[in-house]
Amino acid sequence: SRTGFPNGQNRVPSWPSQAGPMKAKMPQYTADCIESILRSTKVIAMVGASANDMRPSYFAMKYLSDKGFLIHPVNPGAAGKKILGREVYATLHDVPAPVDMVDIFRSPDQAPEIVREALAEKDRLGLKTVWMQLGVVNEEAAEMAREAGLNVVMDRCPKIEYGRLSGEIGWMGVNRRVIDNRKPLLFGKGGSLKRGM
Repeated sequence: SRTGFPNGQNRVPSWPSQAGPMKAKMPQYTADCIESILRSTKVIAMVGASANDMRPSYFAMKYLSDKGFLIHPVNPGAAGKKILGREVYATLHDVPAPVDMVDIFRSPDQAPEIVREALAEKDRLGLKTVWMQLGVVNEEAAEMAREAGLNVVMDRCPKIEYGRLSGEIGWMGVNRRVIDNRKPLLFGKGGSLKRGM
């Protein structure tokens, strides 16, 4: 099928409940959930993208761009400049449609305002997912996004998840380039998640 899912499946499975106090157990997601969201995502607005090649957002943007994702960097301090050849936008309002995912590379306390901005642009962009990076957990922001019908991921990095599920990053760390049939390759033959499937 176009999506590469068994039996032509192309919908994102239901996401687990993440309600409750923030100091409770961190959000948990199944491999199927993460795989589905990555397969259904082609365009990402990365809020907090940095031109500093020592920052995690730079690494993530480069990796995901190399894998075929279209990344729109959003950073008011660098608006009008370019990061990895892509124009930087000041706000989500300035980002051209379509956008499947808003990826938040900002502190947890800034997540609600970013989500409010994302929801204001939701219909124009065709937004499907709000993704908060490693260390970013904000239930207020998550609940707003869920109530608007969006998928929510918190405390995860799409770069790491893509690499883990594609086999490029092993379950115990970085792929050692050694064939190991003890773990499943979830993204098809060879463990490679093909773009445009």
